[in-house]
Amino acid sequence: MSKILIENVDLEFVFRPAGSIKDALVGKRIHEGEIKKVHALKNIHLELSDGDRLGVIGHNGAGKSTLLKTIAGIYTPTSGTVRLEGVPTCLFELATGFEMEASGYQNIKLRALMLGLTPREADAKTAEIAEFSGLGEHLKRPLKYYSSGMFLRLAFSISTAISPEILLLDEVVAAGDAGFIDKANQRMREMVDQVDILVFVSHSMDQIKAFCNRCIWMSGGRIVLQGEVDTVIDAYQTAMHLNPGNPELALNLE
Repeated sequence: MSKILIENVDLEFVFRPAGSIKDALVGKRIHEGEIKKVHALKNIHLELSDGDRLGVIGHNGAGKSTLLKTIAGIYTPTSGTVRLEGVPTCLFELATGFEMEASGYQNIKLRALMLGLTPREADAKTAEIAEFSGLGEHLKRPLKYYSSGMFLRLAFSISTAISPEILLLDEVVAAGDAGFIDKANQRMREMVDQVDILVFVSHSMDQIKAFCNRCIWMSGGRIVLQGEVDTVIDAYQTAMHLNPGNPELALNLE
């Protein structure tokens, strides 16, 4: 049994501006008191259990990816609690953990270990990952010689070769020819079917409808609406049409 319980979560980023290059050249100093705060998440409540497939929608800067990273444990809430039962697997920031001087094969093993596989499991998965990537002899070469498309193919092939309990997915886009993209989409569908819980951030309403059975609309770091997928998407799209710059005004939430 897997579970995600988020209670009263707020997250603030506090930082001190570094100043511009121009300021540095003319000797201008940033005063010690000039501290900035960004309230990234505001009073988030969520409870997910086995079988839940949650879509997360909203405009850029709404807090969607920040929510995913908070669930993953990358960010620690300023207040409130995040509790997980089950092992989360993150499919975002796919470049993390790769060694550009090492070969594709070496990186398959390294990345597999970082995803929680044992050395024996990583060795057993290598041939399967290599075949799925379609990179052939390129896997013997250092990653620094890969094109961006080749690198994304390898990263996607490794990251989706596992069977997660909780899958945190943020706009993973496969690169390559039509044949590889078809394979990638099929693998994603299989992963979504197998996981206990899915949390999926996307700007594609069609993908949210295809993968999810629940949906939340985020704006300004908070959840402005949650419920059935079609209901939330229809409200969001209507609001975007009425007021593209500030869609939540359509719900009288400001």
